[in-house]
Amino acid sequence: MQKRYVLFLIPLILYIGLLGVLPQMEPDEARYSLIPSAMNQSGNYVTPQLKHIIYLEKPPLVYWATALSFKIFGENDFSARLFVGLCAWGCILLAYFIGKNIRDEKTGLYAAAVLTISAFPFTLGRLNILDTPLTFFICLSIWLGYLALKKQKQKYLFYLFYFSCALAFLTKGVIGVVFPFAILVLWLIWIGRWRELWKLFSPIGILIFLLVVCPWLILAQKENSDFLWFFFVREHLLRFTTKMHGKTEPFYYYLPLIIGGIMPWSVYLIKAWPGKSIRKALFAKDENRLLLIWILFIFLFYTLSSSKLATYISPVFLPIALFAGSIFRHYEENAIDISRKKKIFYRLAVIFQTSIIFIALLIPPILNKYSDPAKGLVVMTSDKWWLYIVLPLLAVIFMAFLPEMIERKFHRGWFLSLYALCVILLAGSLFPVKDFLAPYRSSLVAKDAISRYVPKDQDLYQYRVNFYGIDFYNKIRTPVVEDFGELSEGTTKLPPAEKKRYFLTREEFFQLCAQRKDVYCITQHRNKLDEIRTKVRHVDVLWDNKAFYLLHISNS
Repeated sequence: MQKRYVLFLIPLILYIGLLGVLPQMEPDEARYSLIPSAMNQSGNYVTPQLKHIIYLEKPPLVYWATALSFKIFGENDFSARLFVGLCAWGCILLAYFIGKNIRDEKTGLYAAAVLTISAFPFTLGRLNILDTPLTFFICLSIWLGYLALKKQKQKYLFYLFYFSCALAFLTKGVIGVVFPFAILVLWLIWIGRWRELWKLFSPIGILIFLLVVCPWLILAQKENSDFLWFFFVREHLLRFTTKMHGKTEPFYYYLPLIIGGIMPWSVYLIKAWPGKSIRKALFAKDENRLLLIWILFIFLFYTLSSSKLATYISPVFLPIALFAGSIFRHYEENAIDISRKKKIFYRLAVIFQTSIIFIALLIPPILNKYSDPAKGLVVMTSDKWWLYIVLPLLAVIFMAFLPEMIERKFHRGWFLSLYALCVILLAGSLFPVKDFLAPYRSSLVAKDAISRYVPKDQDLYQYRVNFYGIDFYNKIRTPVVEDFGELSEGTTKLPPAEKKRYFLTREEFFQLCAQRKDVYCITQHRNKLDEIRTKVRHVDVLWDNKAFYLLHISNS
């Protein structure tokens, strides 16, 4: 397996080259584009603002990186995701260097390859949200801390450890410090080196951390008197201990996410599993324990948390890839012959996965026939759907038999062929995903219609929706009717006149419609359109795609 393909060419294509295929999805991606765009416009890089509302829920490192990307490459989908894509690539390189250090270069290459073709990191690595950068800095911190404890005479490793913790903190807060320290402390205790715990604490390292983190904390508090309480108490302590930011999820919430997140290579691990020789297939005892704590601590931490989001679990996939990469390498190098029973189970698992992917690719056009815009049930696929699914369909078909056929004929190349087919499957899946999601999960579909139909001197009201992408893509400020969501608290700090203009109740909006000759608004789902029609006299649908409706309301 050539290093340049696994570490550079394939990740360049998957994680950078294809970043612009999908439009940005609502609300998260559009939110994290609108904030750095506002930073560049206002010149204020201390206090993030979302739709002109102070937004201090997260630290600003990713906003700064995206703002810089916007300045260099312009404001578009590619530049909005570039920093995230680079961090995803960084995780792949990190998997290589960790595998190389704790065993050898081949193990690092297998681990990097496995992480590259894991569905969860692949998906998250192209979304403009904070979790992939956080994952990179947390994983880097854990690794640097391990190296610092292993090579204690090289003090600069401790300094780099604290520096990377600072970057993790500036990405998403205290969690960026808690995870690396907690995992390393637990590891030292487990391997019987608890007397060395004090070595983790470096006065110079702490100074480096404070020099990186404190300037923003001080300036943010200076500009916002309630910042420290809001950031540390409300957004950290209360987020973990209460359900203020999430739905009630079952305790097993993250298990199916991990199982699904390691597809499509996971079923092939059944064949490669070394059985009784598992110890030979993995790493030395201390390193195995580090990776195991890495996985279990993060998993249990979020499982016990009252607020659960799917993206939180991202940092566990790198150590999983290290374990899996080592097992795949052991299988290929030792030419392990599997039992008949195991072979049957493996074939059934491959067939099951193939069937699931087949159904996922073929069912959207069927669901399209049963769409009911009146009930808000909209599934849309274009005429190009069948063209879009050709590549992933071929990849999943070949995955069912080609790796085994190559292995039988050449006695090698089983994992390499699996890796190549997974790359094709994942890359090819982006186009049907775009066709399926973009019409109703991205406001980019309405960009041209808004530019065409809404006069530049008129406000565009968002009726009971709040799509940040409309403001980002069309470079306008849209008033919102009732659906304030996460902006509700921030609206109370606006001047009364500004709040009345840009954040309206339904009653205020319909009073406005009665007073003005022309009002333009956009909404989503047929039920909201019908609601507007019952309240005003004349409603013209200027444009729609069965999910979004651009309306002209006239009082004449």
